Amino acid sequence: MNSTSTRREEAMVGIFVLIAAALLIATVFSLTGFFNRGDVVYHAYFKNAGGLRPGAEVHYAGGPPVGRVETVRADPRDATRMEIVFRVKPEVPIKTDSLAVISSNSPLSDNFLGIVPGSNAAQRAPSGSTLQSKDYFGLDELEAEIAELAPEAKILLANLNQRVNELQVTVARVNDVLNDRNRENLSASLGNVRGALDENRKPLHSTIVHIDDASAKLAPLLDDLKKTNADAQKTINTLEGTISENRPDLRESIQDLRRVLETANNVTDQLDRTLNANGENIDDILSNFRQASQNLRQFTETLKQRPYTLLRSSLPPPHVPGKTAKPD
Repeated sequence: MNSTSTRREEAMVGIFVLIAAALLIATVFSLTGFFNRGDVVYHAYFKNAGGLRPGAEVHYAGGPPVGRVETVRADPRDATRMEIVFRVKPEVPIKTDSLAVISSNSPLSDNFLGIVPGSNAAQRAPSGSTLQSKDYFGLDELEAEIAELAPEAKILLANLNQRVNELQVTVARVNDVLNDRNRENLSASLGNVRGALDENRKPLHSTIVHIDDASAKLAPLLDDLKKTNADAQKTINTLEGTISENRPDLRESIQDLRRVLETANNVTDQLDRTLNANGENIDDILSNFRQASQNLRQFTETLKQRPYTLLRSSLPPPHVPGKTAKPD
């Protein structure tokens, strides 16, 4: 009975030892990459390895592990950076523009090697190629950055304190200006302005309406004046073509008249520009321009009917039968 129990115990111990040895061998093979012979090998270089060790996980796009770090060593060709060799599964779509980064899930967790996906148009990265990497910033680097920013932060705080003091002075002055007495004066002034507006609301409205009406009347008058100028210009062109070129005095008179018309056109354009800005005395301006337009229209009609008035100061004497006309 005792021998049977002893054999059973020995068999159990042997089975346990065999299982433990198998697990140990499987673990060794797993760590050495024996089971990952079909994985794709890539390289990445970092100035700071971020505490990565052989066997660290490799994650693609923040997903589950797709591989492991195989080697972490100093770059033989550049002593200022670390070389990381890692393996990933063949089905992982690592592209030539994929990015290798060192990351972690939380501040207290271990770092892992992350792969940022590349673009769809990029080609698959072949085995043994080197991926682009993004430098890792640890606590030491952050402390160094903060130390470099400390002097500038002190200057910024000093400027901020100065601005706060100036703001306090400004607020004190505003409070001094807006005291009870000044508030009463301001309220009284606003009340006077409101009362004046209420009293003059109807005359002011009437004045605005009058200006609008005058402006509406001025637009047709300007159109008539432009039309009259155009007719006068056409008449002058006709006279200039029919009169001989050997009369320099007549041509000079026509040129003077042309300059007068150009001046009238300039005045018309200036009146168009200043119509909205100058609303006073519009009735007088309308009357004067209406009279000028009538005079110019009469002058144009006179030129059409009696063009010789440009050469003579008066009408020719009447012809009497039996008498010889005196030469001019």
